[in-house]
Amino acid sequence: MLIGLPTEPKARRFVINIVVAFLPSAFLGLALIKLINAVDEAENNFRDLEGRLKVVFLPDFNVKNAQSVYPAADLSEQISTAGKEASGTGNMKFAMNGALTIGTLDGANIEMKDEVGSDNIFIFGLTAEEVVSLQAKGYNPWDIYYSNAELKRALNMIAGGYFSPGAPDLFRPVFDALLRGGDHFLLLADYASYIACQERIDELFKNPEEWTRRAILNVAGMGKFSSDRAIREYAEKIWNVKAVEH
Repeated sequence: MLIGLPTEPKARRFVINIVVAFLPSAFLGLALIKLINAVDEAENNFRDLEGRLKVVFLPDFNVKNAQSVYPAADLSEQISTAGKEASGTGNMKFAMNGALTIGTLDGANIEMKDEVGSDNIFIFGLTAEEVVSLQAKGYNPWDIYYSNAELKRALNMIAGGYFSPGAPDLFRPVFDALLRGGDHFLLLADYASYIACQERIDELFKNPEEWTRRAILNVAGMGKFSSDRAIREYAEKIWNVKAVEH
């Protein structure tokens, strides 16, 4: 957490929130969008965060404004719980334009890791097999809540109205979904691994030459995901048509 740690060096973060999808309910989705904007408002009011965190919400992400977002990104976050939500093509587009990726072993992240190498992508969290195993054993998010002081503090701030002083219970549903609701997506289970991975990212970002080297390797490794390859494969294996020579 950045609030309350003004002397701790951290890489500056400019967060572009593109979409909140596949949520348990429309109500919770709206609550999360509201919370994201509330965090931005809090950032404007705390000197602890001055120059270190900025949140921008794009309410209508489409092909037109994607042309500006993809090339501008340094880090692409593809953080769906492994086995719960396969990531789409956005992660590939970010990587093709030079962004490094932080993500779980889910969806296309797995193929990207194979192409760019494990040293050039930031992987965190449970695997799909570990998710199934943890749920089978009986996952209890309260155990993580009580064992991780930083996470407990953050959730208490959300539930207690820190980000909504005029309506203290506004974000209580988020807290309840994660704890009383059983944390369906095991977000708390992945939290510590995610934070540790972000700390590795902070360290790398302080070394622009190495960051740039890995970004170039990401771009070079994205050939498999180009539309040329996809169309050629469809033509050969599905459509059964041959390319026309000019």
